[in-house]
Amino acid sequence: MLDHVFTDAIGALRDAMEQAFLERQAFEERFQADVLLGDLTWETSYSLPGEGLPPRARADISLDWPTWAQSSYRSWYIGEPFEEPPRIEIEIVMRVQRLAKAPDPAAVVAVLPGHSSPIGEERLVRSPPTVETIHDEGLSELEYAVEVSYEGSYELSEEVLADGSVLDDHFAAMGGWIASTLVRLGDLKFEFRPAMDDDEG
Repeated sequence: MLDHVFTDAIGALRDAMEQAFLERQAFEERFQADVLLGDLTWETSYSLPGEGLPPRARADISLDWPTWAQSSYRSWYIGEPFEEPPRIEIEIVMRVQRLAKAPDPAAVVAVLPGHSSPIGEERLVRSPPTVETIHDEGLSELEYAVEVSYEGSYELSEEVLADGSVLDDHFAAMGGWIASTLVRLGDLKFEFRPAMDDDEG
């Protein structure tokens, strides 16, 4: 892994997820670079253990490192002052899927907090829900999903830039918060379609 504050943040978040005993959806993980703009994006997904494939509830996590943040980080790295500290844009989407009937989004929102746990001095803010309808080849409604996203950013202070281990402390609470949120979503009294591995059995 590159020696870079963005990859340090990725490592800190991964550690928080593993300490919460969440299960990584490895095939969902990707690291992308925008060749035109230069932005970097890391995406991954986690679920509770034993949920099957696909899991009933999962958390889709995105960290974005925009070009302007890289310029700010470079200025700090070579000893020049920066006008604005670099920031990592964060989005966490809580998704309930494999639903056999159209869900009541109010029931989902009712069990979700308005903000995430702290990330340093920052918190992610909840957005309104989105309901998804999945059709089969005959365009009949096959199953449903509902998503609620939490969005915000994390400012990298000079303390964090100088000592990447501070990231571990700042991201530590995220694993437990995501795990408890997935448990609340999994406890909702929805009817779920069987997992793919159940169908195979």
